[in-house]
Amino acid sequence: MKYFLSGVFLLCVVILSIAGFRGASTQRPPFEIFPDMDRQAKLLPQEKNRFYADSRSSRKPVSGTISRSEPFEDTPVNTGRVKGGTNFVETIPVAVTPELLKKGRQQYGIYCAVCHGATGDGNGITTQYGMTVVANFHDYQTRKMVRAPAGSIFNTISNGKGLMGAYAPKLSISNRWAVVAYVRALQRSRLATIEDVPQSERDNLE
Repeated sequence: MKYFLSGVFLLCVVILSIAGFRGASTQRPPFEIFPDMDRQAKLLPQEKNRFYADSRSSRKPVSGTISRSEPFEDTPVNTGRVKGGTNFVETIPVAVTPELLKKGRQQYGIYCAVCHGATGDGNGITTQYGMTVVANFHDYQTRKMVRAPAGSIFNTISNGKGLMGAYAPKLSISNRWAVVAYVRALQRSRLATIEDVPQSERDNLE
């Protein structure tokens, strides 16, 4: 027992000798166990930096990045809404190209088809496991998805809705619009009318 008490006493002495007494004053510099926590390798504002040709330590943000101190830019591309308002944009605010549709088909197959089905009819693999409340992009009765503005679909992909989770952490803004474009293409594939076909091609169909 005496060895145990002696060990505890010595341990207390070692701790006090290293950490010191709380609130005590001393002229000696503190004992730094991890000096890099106090003395980090960094450049202070306006400090000279020999690494760059202009010797400036303060640099502009890297092109294409957004500073945390700057607000998120309120544009239809980023939000899916009319700038400065709450209404969703009706049409896709980016150029719809074959490359965009190809990317949309790829991302749709990865993230959306499992629930909404390959054709967008809401009969994905999850319906076999009891998940029956899945949006049908070709809904003739309510026509909610058909009439939904492009910005509304973008918002649903970004933030989720009902049982559907948010996909903003998984899909970039450009990829989300690509999925919206592909959803529109799926709808056109089933809901298109003869008026949607160019006049020069109608004879081949009729």
